Amino acid sequence: MKDVYLFSGFLGSGKTSMLTNVIKQLKERNLKPAVIMNELGKLPFDSQTVEEDIPLKEMLEGCICCSGSEKTEAQIQTLLLNEDFDVLIIETTGAAHPVEALDAVYSPLFADQLNIKGIVTVADSKLWLERESLTPQVRSLFLEQIRHAHLLLANKMDLLSESEQAKVIFEMQGINSHAFILQTTNGQVSYKLLENLQATSRISKDDIHSAKIGKHLHLSSLLIEFNKSYTQQQIEDWIKTLPSTVYRIKGYIPVEGVKNPMLFQYAYGLVQWLPEYIKMPAKVVLIGENVDEVKVIDE
Repeated sequence: MKDVYLFSGFLGSGKTSMLTNVIKQLKERNLKPAVIMNELGKLPFDSQTVEEDIPLKEMLEGCICCSGSEKTEAQIQTLLLNEDFDVLIIETTGAAHPVEALDAVYSPLFADQLNIKGIVTVADSKLWLERESLTPQVRSLFLEQIRHAHLLLANKMDLLSESEQAKVIFEMQGINSHAFILQTTNGQVSYKLLENLQATSRISKDDIHSAKIGKHLHLSSLLIEFNKSYTQQQIEDWIKTLPSTVYRIKGYIPVEGVKNPMLFQYAYGLVQWLPEYIKMPAKVVLIGENVDEVKVIDE
């Protein structure tokens, strides 16, 4: 299993400084990193900070989320097939929503090869205090990046007074009480903190049953494997029982009377079924809040 970290945060928040520092710590531990960098510009400025001996995939003029998720899956598959590495770091653009970014990383094709450790968000503390000056859309994304983090770096603390520092931490804790909040300068974080994260749960289904597994986390995933077929109606009835905190489901589900497991996607209450012409692994990935409490499909 390869450990995977997703680095989130606005442009200029300190993500690249954190990336450079974490890579250095990995090398000191004799761990081999690989990096996927997702940038909105045409020139890979940030990727120039990654040393030549580190496997690097760049996604230019695109987003790791939504329409870019297939590209991300292809990049990860290429790394898994062709590169020798221990830890994968995915640096998202400042415009990526954490849930969308996670969705791009979780593919039933390689979910059992990756251990998604979590989302590390770098937040510009000075910008936080000035967030009312942002447009409503940008401010909302800023809040979402903080709310869904597993580890939150309140960065640029050296630019604030003690009272401002206290205000930032108090307010961020109000937005995300689940994450450990670290006060940082230049995005410096100990790799030990990253190692303690865990956002992936896994269940193997031999029969239909209910399950409570994994650790209690704010935003996490659940991998479900199927060893029998269902009707589409059975699956859709099960979907209706899921809490609203399940944001995404994608994967392949064996359907009665259909030769190959069908491609299944769920987002924002909408279900999509598509035929698949080759036999894909019968498994789906759920993404949401506290998905370890989700009840697996019952008859």
